Amino acid sequence: MLKYSEVPTTPFLSQDIFPWVKRVEENVADVQAELDEVLSYRDDLPNFQDISVDQASISNDDGWKTFFFLGYGFRSEANCRRCPKTAALLDSIPGCVTGFFSILSPGKHIPPHRGPWRGVLRYHLALKVPEPASASGIKVGGEEAHWTEGKSLVFDDGYTHEAWNGTDGVRVVLFCDVLRPLRSPADQVNRALIKAISWSPFIQDARNRHEAWEKRVESLRWGNSN
Repeated sequence: MLKYSEVPTTPFLSQDIFPWVKRVEENVADVQAELDEVLSYRDDLPNFQDISVDQASISNDDGWKTFFFLGYGFRSEANCRRCPKTAALLDSIPGCVTGFFSILSPGKHIPPHRGPWRGVLRYHLALKVPEPASASGIKVGGEEAHWTEGKSLVFDDGYTHEAWNGTDGVRVVLFCDVLRPLRSPADQVNRALIKAISWSPFIQDARNRHEAWEKRVESLRWGNSN
């Protein structure tokens, strides 16, 4: 993947490489407004490891909540209806294969880990960054960065990385995986593999777990309004 990459293979990448980033940032207020409604049900949101069981190796408490829209072929139509502007924005990002709100509780630390596949890049749009902003951050390949509300970070999760929220507030980003721009034939191979992953037992299990969560929250106002 890295040999055929059309973009730098550094831990962090310049946002200027991706023209869609500016458009996403221009719509951050709409996403934040929909997020506010989601956070009113924060205690009922699933932990990341409740949906994706392999995350239990890096998080086994209630400190990392999620609200999924997209995930390798799975689409939560109910959550997309609850946050239509966010869903439309995700649909406008070229090559977006995963999209969700990533919600870190006060004091939460995600230990060093790395992604298994260099065919995707990770994108964060900072939606809520408690003060002091310097107390929360992410380290990728030994390089440290901090979120700025309304701004973006693009990085390669194939490098060892960790993240933390050292504040007393809740930190939230719109978390996406997007296809790495690749030259042929690697691009075709990458797309075929991503499509195959969508049918894997891992993704199907995550889908079943998410649908089970949906059933558990039918009594909430969300469920009643849909």
